[in-house]
Amino acid sequence: MDSNFPNSGNLRIPKLRFPEFGREWESKKLGEIAIFTKGKGISKNEIVENGETECIRYGELYTFYEEVISEIRSKTNTKISSLILSEANDVIIPASGETQIDIATASCVLKSGVALGGDLNIIKTENNGVFLSYYLNSKKKLEIAKLSQGISVVHLYSSQLALLNLKLPQLEEQEKLAHFLSLLNSRIHTQKKIIKELKSLIKSSREKIFSQKLKFRTVNEINFSNWEIKKIRDLFEIKKGEQLNKDDLNDAGSYPCLNGGISFSGYTEKFNSEENTITISEGGNSCGYVNFMITKFWLGGHCYKIIVNENASKEYFYHLLKYNESKIMNLRVGSGLPNIQLKDLKNLNIFVSNDFEEQIQIANFLSSIDEKIETEKKILTQYETQKKYLLANIFV
Repeated sequence: MDSNFPNSGNLRIPKLRFPEFGREWESKKLGEIAIFTKGKGISKNEIVENGETECIRYGELYTFYEEVISEIRSKTNTKISSLILSEANDVIIPASGETQIDIATASCVLKSGVALGGDLNIIKTENNGVFLSYYLNSKKKLEIAKLSQGISVVHLYSSQLALLNLKLPQLEEQEKLAHFLSLLNSRIHTQKKIIKELKSLIKSSREKIFSQKLKFRTVNEINFSNWEIKKIRDLFEIKKGEQLNKDDLNDAGSYPCLNGGISFSGYTEKFNSEENTITISEGGNSCGYVNFMITKFWLGGHCYKIIVNENASKEYFYHLLKYNESKIMNLRVGSGLPNIQLKDLKNLNIFVSNDFEEQIQIANFLSSIDEKIETEKKILTQYETQKKYLLANIFV
């Protein structure tokens, strides 16, 4: 793609473009290039797992908000003659939903014969449906959302959609852009699948290792056997963090602040905990979440840190506690703002290896999968950043 396209400041020429295309994009209303129809009502009772006809209702089967539909999961046993079936290239936008943004999502049905529910606006066009769905989601999503009406249930009508002002390239350019974006999207899907499979692998590996279904051996090929049930208080010292003043938090500090949630509360210029520290969320909806901080950080007042003895493996105990995360979460008390009491955490029983050599082997094995997950996440972030940049620059 050429980012130095001549006259790129012109509102009808995109900032980023394939070099073989030079014509300005045409201004059109959506109603000029499309015919609008509605689907036919399909009740929940008609939806079955192994029905004969694939179907879409309420837009509930969209994968991610900007993506085209590639997998239809619900099916119906309703007779074909009583259904409205899709044609490949149909663009659909929900006609009703809970919020304006939720229903302002366009997707392209990639194959014919999919049953379309009554809560869908169906757009039939000779333009490229995949391109049009990307374009509407990238450039017109907020505009479409503002067209919707209602409060508790939001409705969107085809008569309103028809008035949308668009700027469209020739069909050949649409098809090339659609193909290019679909390839990138496919790579993102693949990357997410890789990460999902790796997360499943590490979860199943922890299960096998810490239930002793999978055993490690000494250098002499002898199984380690020094395992016993211990209370957490007999294994570690546990410290609670300190609440940080909100004025000390910002988006550009040197150190993350970890409090009761899964993600950081912000950043600060001071720290109270060293790198390579195991943490357990103490309060809030995520209390019991086990984390491993690889950088210096500020431990907030709604979080615990685990102090591991020098003659034990931190990484081993992180994976052991992560395996026991559901048991830790079951210690929650309180209905409004749940929390985990320190005394309850200290009294929790876990099954642990006492052999340092085995701890190291287990830690190395599981950490290698963790490192692979982090590497694949970084690659995914790069793809998603690239996609975000492209969507911001390839449309007019």
